[in-house]
Amino acid sequence: MSELHIDSLSKSYNNKVILSDVFLTCKTGEIKGLIGRNGSGKSTLLKIVFGVEQADFKYVKVDNKIVENLSEGRRLINYLPQDNFLPNGVKIKTLINLFLPKQSRTVLLENEHVKPLLNRENKELSTGQKRIVEILLVIHSNAKFILLDEPFNGVSPIFKKYIMTYILEMKSSKGFIITDHDYENVLNLADSNYFLKNGYLKEIVSEGELVELGYITKSAYTKVSN
Repeated sequence: MSELHIDSLSKSYNNKVILSDVFLTCKTGEIKGLIGRNGSGKSTLLKIVFGVEQADFKYVKVDNKIVENLSEGRRLINYLPQDNFLPNGVKIKTLINLFLPKQSRTVLLENEHVKPLLNRENKELSTGQKRIVEILLVIHSNAKFILLDEPFNGVSPIFKKYIMTYILEMKSSKGFIITDHDYENVLNLADSNYFLKNGYLKEIVSEGELVELGYITKSAYTKVSN
């Protein structure tokens, strides 16, 4: 079992604190959920852990290896951004061969949702098809820890269900940190959840705490609960 250890992570923009002394751990076999309003710093947190954004201070470690930048964490941590990242003008089959190690390619080449797309280009795919290809590419990379930023963005209910099931099947060998604008997706998927507000990360143990934190209204919580 491997562990991703995030400690003392801090970030400010123009003297405004975005993240303050954030602490979070994730082991392989775990799914950690991040919940918070737009602009609360969820994406910033994931980008810093992955290494594509600078922090004022951070301590990121995978097992005994300290990860200070993107190149050091490339084979340990992978990240799915909110926006489509696949280049246009290249067939999906070629992208699979470029993105994945040889031993992982067959899984995608034979996947029921990916196989019909192999000879098409990214620009020819629907939003849901693009998202499935991207998520599977990230998950099947060599990385032990997968950071998913809004994975269900623009995805139909059928594709969403497939993605959630796939993540659950893969968590035995990977660790996941996931965020989504629909908090119910996160609550239904994650083993433990954390709420980000005013730069601070707080573990929540029940959906009712989101009412106390002002994230959802009491009427909305009652409606969902019933």
